[in-house]
Amino acid sequence: MTFSWSATAGQKLTAQGVSLEYACWGPPPGQATTLVLLHEGLGSVAQWKDLPEELAQATGLGVLAFSRAGYGASDPVALPRPLDYMTREAEDVLGGVLDAAGIQHCILLGHSDGGTIATIYAGSVSDMRVRGLILIAPHFFTEPQGLAAIRAAGQAYQTADLRQRLAKYHTHVDVAFNGWHDAWTDPGFAAWNVADAIDHLRIPVLAIQGTDDPYGSLAQITEIETRIYSPVESLILEGCGHAPHIERRQATLAGIVEFCARLERLEHEKVALA
Repeated sequence: MTFSWSATAGQKLTAQGVSLEYACWGPPPGQATTLVLLHEGLGSVAQWKDLPEELAQATGLGVLAFSRAGYGASDPVALPRPLDYMTREAEDVLGGVLDAAGIQHCILLGHSDGGTIATIYAGSVSDMRVRGLILIAPHFFTEPQGLAAIRAAGQAYQTADLRQRLAKYHTHVDVAFNGWHDAWTDPGFAAWNVADAIDHLRIPVLAIQGTDDPYGSLAQITEIETRIYSPVESLILEGCGHAPHIERRQATLAGIVEFCARLERLEHEKVALA
């Protein structure tokens, strides 16, 4: 399958034998570093809306977004998802996506589940293409209020209009929702903890968190700050919920642009010294 670097809807790449939808903005690999967007537990390419294009324009970098299996227009997955599904996405799939897209140098930008997957990948897979991480509302362990919020989402999916709203973005909407919801609410998931991935990070990190996020508290960011050995910057947004890139777009975008610019300067200085 030939990879085309464009924002045209409906494009597919293959990773681990699975067909995944994707779209790209800005300069292709070889001309600039690529921001690789990893969506949340109920996200997809389309749900980033105009953020990828805005990121490409504001940073000058290329942007690649893809829908993980079970989401958007990508292939479905068998349910129930394994409780270590985020680790499997990181270790078994993400590298293949980067290969299929011809990525040469990248910054992983992950929201929620996507931030967790990005951290696991950078902490467990030796991949020199990955130069930095931008983690928006990531989670590394369960918290009682977060699990309660997921159970509430399950109730809304059954009795309110959440299923209808999500069906606009997901071909297999029940797979998308139940795969996420049923894993997180499984009794065995209460002990889930992947924070040890942070110990192995050796690249700069920007962590972004809202103070009013129902799915995760500032303890998730503190976990990064206390365990990491590489540089970390934290952007804490007062009165913001689970989606800073939507709820506090300008502040979030400014933090991302500054972080990317600093990484690019460091990369050019390394080249000059070499």
